[in-house]
Amino acid sequence: MILADVMDYREAARRRIPQFLFDYIDGGAFAETTLRDNIARLQDVRLRQRVLTGADGVSLAGTLLGRTVKMPVALAPVGMAGLNARRGEVQAARAAEAQGVPFCLSTVGACSIEEVRAGVQTPPWFQLYVTRDRGFMRDMVARAHAAGSETLFLTVDMPSPGPRYRDKRSGLSGGTPLQRQLMRIAQVVTRPAWAFDVGLLGGPHTIGHVSTAVGAGAGIDDYWSWMASNFDASVTWDDAEEIRALWPGQMVIKGILDPEDAREAAKRGFDGVVVSNHGGRQLDGTLAAIDALGPIAEAVGDRMAVLMDGGIRSGLDVLRAMASGADGVLLGRAWVYGLAADGQRGVEGVLSLIAAEMRVAMTLVGVNRLDQIGPHLLVTQTGSKAPT
Repeated sequence: MILADVMDYREAARRRIPQFLFDYIDGGAFAETTLRDNIARLQDVRLRQRVLTGADGVSLAGTLLGRTVKMPVALAPVGMAGLNARRGEVQAARAAEAQGVPFCLSTVGACSIEEVRAGVQTPPWFQLYVTRDRGFMRDMVARAHAAGSETLFLTVDMPSPGPRYRDKRSGLSGGTPLQRQLMRIAQVVTRPAWAFDVGLLGGPHTIGHVSTAVGAGAGIDDYWSWMASNFDASVTWDDAEEIRALWPGQMVIKGILDPEDAREAAKRGFDGVVVSNHGGRQLDGTLAAIDALGPIAEAVGDRMAVLMDGGIRSGLDVLRAMASGADGVLLGRAWVYGLAADGQRGVEGVLSLIAAEMRVAMTLVGVNRLDQIGPHLLVTQTGSKAPT
């Protein structure tokens, strides 16, 4: 099939991987209202088209959390992403490196930080959950530092996993262990390319970092059980500061939707925040990420980096987010669709599409550098210029 945009990669991914993996990537919590709102509200953002501006030679180059990048995009941490292609996080990290953008590895990725680091020249960023098993958490901080990661993303919006009904229906988490196993086997046999590439040749089929906690020979249900029992709703800002004291590099708080929380992060000396509702996978009915972004950027944007994830499906969406106050964005589902569709080549394809779309969008609004992007590019619902 012709892959013209990110949603084409989504369809290619749906056709190639088992349903339980696709639904895990694609789904959200409860009725998935916030998941849909992330996309719809971002697409509601209107930009001022300008003419005769001489906006030639568009450059997407800049810096993101101190790292020089070819465009203001990073690959977000996504759990189990590496099961969508053979040693998938390694392939994704290589694609990110080839395209000149950062890659952030999830605590619950299929590949370990050591495996990913061995596959690339540039150390990945790392994402951490605060777990009840504090020894595991401290070990992960040490391993990420030893691997050369300079930036740690602390995800704080998952004290308890949101109900994801698609995962229950697909056999990833619902039913009895036997029912889940039979459902997954039935789906795998309908995807022979994935079954050969990942199922046969892509082992070990583990959640790399969690393997040290659950032991050798554990199955996917064992990993789910360990993770479910280790999410910690008792975590406070003081706990986050304790982790900050363990980490020698930059630390970013991921999962902020309220300006008061962003101000607290700034007051406590963190280096940035990610405006995010976990891709609509936690509290359904909360703000779309783009609607939360402006007030947060206004509150702390002069004191720390402000990134956004949620609903980014094109280079035009990147421009919309930056005009609304973001210093850059994290891609989540978009890069995993590319990985599931065609491995490293698919991730590079998604990133190339986004870069090309962003260049066109910047030309049409009359800017050719990232530092020219701002709220003056936005229009209100009535069509007048947005306040600067």
